[in-house]
Amino acid sequence: MPSHLFADRPAQPPEPGAVDALITQTRRLRGEVDAVRRDSAADEDDPQQRWQRALCDLAVHQLDDLGAHLGQLRAGVPASAAPEDQTGAEEIDVVVDTSLATAPGTAYGVAAPPRTGSLLSRVGSAEWNLLTDEVSWSEELFQIFGRPRESGPMSLDEMPTMVFAEDQPVLQSMVTDCLIDGKPIDGEFRIVRTDGRVRTVHMTGEPVLDTDGCTASMWAVLRDVSELRRSERAVRESRDSLERSRHIELTERRVAVELQEAVLPPWRGSLRFAHGGPAPLDVAAHYLPAASTGLIGGDWYDALALPDGDALLTVGDLTGHGVAATSSMAMLLGALRGMAVAGIRPAALMSHLNQLLETSVQPALGSAMCCRYDPVAQTLAWAQAGHPAPLLFRDGTGHALRRPEGVLLGATTGAVYGEAETRLLPGDLLVLHTDGLTRGGGTDDDTGARRLLALGPRLAEARDAQDGMRAVVEEFGEEPREDDACVMVVRVTR
Repeated sequence: MPSHLFADRPAQPPEPGAVDALITQTRRLRGEVDAVRRDSAADEDDPQQRWQRALCDLAVHQLDDLGAHLGQLRAGVPASAAPEDQTGAEEIDVVVDTSLATAPGTAYGVAAPPRTGSLLSRVGSAEWNLLTDEVSWSEELFQIFGRPRESGPMSLDEMPTMVFAEDQPVLQSMVTDCLIDGKPIDGEFRIVRTDGRVRTVHMTGEPVLDTDGCTASMWAVLRDVSELRRSERAVRESRDSLERSRHIELTERRVAVELQEAVLPPWRGSLRFAHGGPAPLDVAAHYLPAASTGLIGGDWYDALALPDGDALLTVGDLTGHGVAATSSMAMLLGALRGMAVAGIRPAALMSHLNQLLETSVQPALGSAMCCRYDPVAQTLAWAQAGHPAPLLFRDGTGHALRRPEGVLLGATTGAVYGEAETRLLPGDLLVLHTDGLTRGGGTDDDTGARRLLALGPRLAEARDAQDGMRAVVEEFGEEPREDDACVMVVRVTR
């Protein structure tokens, strides 16, 4: 019979309906096997019928295990590790051992040994006659123990010599309980074969009573379950590894979110900056997450009133995701704020940030834009490092400002950054954004920029910066993004 591990098929998640059908089939098959088991118990003195009943017992146990595994498969990957005795408990209970199928000409009706590496295992039988000291082993049992046929079967006293020292009490207890108290045998122990290989053997059996009710012999079915137990360990270990990985991911995401929320300004509406001139700024900003909630990146936005009355406006994006990206973003944004407060101009500020990333313990690349607004002169001085240019909307139409020279932060040593200056008029509106806003979901940068510029008429009608932000979020907020994004809307008030 072919192995159930179909290597020529790609692994695909099962359909829920297919799993339910398998559970129903397993339940029905278990009932049929149980009926055969009851019928096979007619003659306790017939070795063939005892063997058949033992095979049915094994099949029932394995069908119970199969039902439990199918229940786990239907439930999906567990949200948290569950106790072994509760997982899938509502189902009939490891892999059906098709080596139990009988075939003509095989000893005691046992099928030929399966291919090496399969989960299918050999099953052998033995009987120890207490009155005559006669011992009989099936051919399969000799194969399980790796014992030459000419050496003959082992007595109950010889058996422990092949069993692990720590497992010998298990075997002794099973045999004693069976012979003295008439209890059935059901347990596992490890053996060291004559060729040095270690195998795990599952043993079931019962005492055979004579007409006076005394124990005359003991029969047992021994099954090599080494591959099956190895597979079960692999499942447990992979599940535990998955649980640890999930826990780490959730912890890292929580830390990244908390760090991001601590650094980014918690704006809930428009804010006013640069009150020292005739045209102060009305500013609103928004963070848009990626389609995958696990991708917390290094995007930032910030607006800051400077000591000389100017206003700092900045957006940027560091490569990477998770705690590493958000911690680097926090470091970079902190340095940017400090240098801006110290009066460093945008172009020089970009150079310092580039040097900071080069010498950072966690090297990264980043794009950034830094603007400094003078409310008295009503001018915007700005520099950029591989970043999309600001979009200026005036009288219902918009265009991208011409970008000064500037490469990505951290890309090259000693990079020189240019600086541009633009005069702003009351009523003007600026849109500053990171590239994640217009990239992803099948939208390239040019198409995204055209969509932003097409918002000109709506932005012209905006009562304030927050109203303009709603228009941008309505256009881009619901579409799937490969990366997170930040957007800032700046309105020059009249």
